[in-house]
Amino acid sequence: MPERTNVVIVGGGVAALEGALALRALAPEAIHVEVVAPDEDFTYRPMLVAEPFGHGSVRTFPLRRLAEAAGASFRQAIVTGVDAEERLVRTASSDTISYDELLLAPGAVPVTAVPGALCFRGPHEAEALERVMDGAATGEIDRIVFAVPAGAAWALPLYELALLARAWLVDEGSSGVDVTVVTAEDAPLALFGSAASDAVAQLLAARGIGLVTSATPLGFGEGVLTTAPNGELEADVAVALPRLEGPRLAGVPHDSQGFIPTDDHGQIAGEVDAWAAGDATTFPLKQGGIAAQQADAAAESIAARAGVAIDPQPFRPVLRGLLLTGMVPRFLRSEPGTPASMVDTEPLWWPPAKIVGRHLAPFLAKHLGLSEVVPEATRKKAITVEVELAPWHSAEWSEV
Repeated sequence: MPERTNVVIVGGGVAALEGALALRALAPEAIHVEVVAPDEDFTYRPMLVAEPFGHGSVRTFPLRRLAEAAGASFRQAIVTGVDAEERLVRTASSDTISYDELLLAPGAVPVTAVPGALCFRGPHEAEALERVMDGAATGEIDRIVFAVPAGAAWALPLYELALLARAWLVDEGSSGVDVTVVTAEDAPLALFGSAASDAVAQLLAARGIGLVTSATPLGFGEGVLTTAPNGELEADVAVALPRLEGPRLAGVPHDSQGFIPTDDHGQIAGEVDAWAAGDATTFPLKQGGIAAQQADAAAESIAARAGVAIDPQPFRPVLRGLLLTGMVPRFLRSEPGTPASMVDTEPLWWPPAKIVGRHLAPFLAKHLGLSEVVPEATRKKAITVEVELAPWHSAEWSEV
């Protein structure tokens, strides 16, 4: 038997697991995969937005068990750089890991984009937002602004926060609290296209959520959110998304922001035996489903390099987003660069998970039961509530 190609995957997130699963499907006998990640757990983050409102939480699962279930071995280590000439991955403990082919999927680093605002990026901020909501319910907070800064690579969670906050406030009998979305986008969730954007705008209006577009949040202080150009909005609390920076791994090409340049097959510019996928790359959309698609393209290219008879297909992004609203969720789909745009209250993909990966979504649904499909009884109840809200918001009637 010929010697198996040793593929090292750096990272423990969506792109890394999708890459391992894709390589197992493509070449189980020809390739050995080792996943190298700094953390011992895989963190399923999409439900973080629901945590402050008691509808969900971040969940973690042992990464070693997931990697082994995906047909890969696992090593816990902090990767600091790559020696492409020697085909070595360097770690913080000064160890080296040899590879034949390398897939980098270390993710990106979230940093504050709107100084003074609550930067929503993890469980700590979810707890802080929960305290904000408690203050709103007791009358201490009257105005909450949710801000999408320029450069936010994935704005959907901010709209979820605003919609879930409004639904929670109504349930608590605090519907008088002002909730506003301020975004640098020309239209809400514009990256999904006009059909989805119009539907989201109507949904915000139906819920009584203010919307300010084409306003770039700059900073929050003394009860004022400052925006460009020349804007100010009074608020008691501002909640903003972070912006992302690349990992800046030593020995790996990157742009001024630390992101790794790749071609349509995920191959790193100037590197023969190295690929990258996910948030660490220069591709502007940073989202789990996009990361999985990048990993699929890279896996096909890696398998072909390892001698598998396959015609590698280039990365062609399809954007899918499951928008949690506190009532009936919305499924959004678009193909960037085309006019294709869809929105529906019924699933547009299966399983109906927030992270959509060809291999990862069914894998997580099977092994961990992770799927955000809404039970039929809950859906009927939510639809009834929206119909009751509709008489003074006629746009919602057609949606229901």
